[in-house]
Amino acid sequence: MRWKRSSANNLALTLVLAAAFLAPQPVQADYAYVTNQSSSDLSIIDLSRGIEVERLTVPGQPAGVAVSQGLKSVFTVSPESKTVRRYGLMPQAPKAELHLEGGPMGIAVDDRRQRVFVSDWYNARVWVLASDTLELRTTLRTGSAPAGLALSPDGKWLATADRDANQVSIFAADTLELHRRIMVGERPFGITFSPDGRLFTADVGSNTVTVVDPEDGKVLGKVKTRERPYGVAFAGKHGFVTNQYDDSVNVFDATTYAPVTVISVGEYPEGIDTTADGRFVVVANWASNTVSLIDTEKLEVAGEIATGDGPRAFGKFLADGPDHQQSAKGAEN
Repeated sequence: MRWKRSSANNLALTLVLAAAFLAPQPVQADYAYVTNQSSSDLSIIDLSRGIEVERLTVPGQPAGVAVSQGLKSVFTVSPESKTVRRYGLMPQAPKAELHLEGGPMGIAVDDRRQRVFVSDWYNARVWVLASDTLELRTTLRTGSAPAGLALSPDGKWLATADRDANQVSIFAADTLELHRRIMVGERPFGITFSPDGRLFTADVGSNTVTVVDPEDGKVLGKVKTRERPYGVAFAGKHGFVTNQYDDSVNVFDATTYAPVTVISVGEYPEGIDTTADGRFVVVANWASNTVSLIDTEKLEVAGEIATGDGPRAFGKFLADGPDHQQSAKGAEN
């Protein structure tokens, strides 16, 4: 069932979502840091309470986002103003920002080596920045129009989705040397590593997800999706894919790649991420100005929460929330 947006329905949705959390919860609570491109701001959402707790102005129509629990930071990319910013998990003024001449798009963070990676859509490269100051360290060459970026769970690989080259570029994350390039589906945009280290691309041109072994470069399989797949996330034995033009999420078996079901969400779903306990997958609905929460056991929408205008959340946007970071707040400044 797709929830319609109105003030009355938003209240009902909040109550539905709150009810979903009435059972005993773990100490950890997830917060969503959702970039809203049309309203140029960042929605900070407490998922355990089902409410937006703060909205922070982020100039330049932000889209890309990467939350780093280890660095206690959230990073945003504003393509219009060509600006990357770093905030603490209790966002106020940015702690660092950098103008990048080109087309900054996707972003990923390497906690281990304190690096930030930003894709340059126009110049077939990735900027490598220091995570604290955002100082430019070096650049990496990719295929044409790199969009999404992802770091493998073990920190071994950095991967880019090179949309106009129909390929992924894989780099050794420690040395930054190119490992290999692999042809995937048509126009890959979003890119994600599964928990066991396989690489999945959302191919917007061929309506597929391509599965790759980053070590040997073999294509392991394909998943057929609905129209315009954008992002991929994982929970338990399932993969989840947002379909921009179908207002839906495809669910597939993460081992066999067989289809499981299709879940209707809000309008024009884009960013997708998984809560720390794996209980929910969160979807940013660009045209509905909401995030949908999918119950990963029932495989149905548990509720929606209002955001700013045009939520994109392109990247990893969930983390332990600011209420759980108070003891570290002084160390961040």
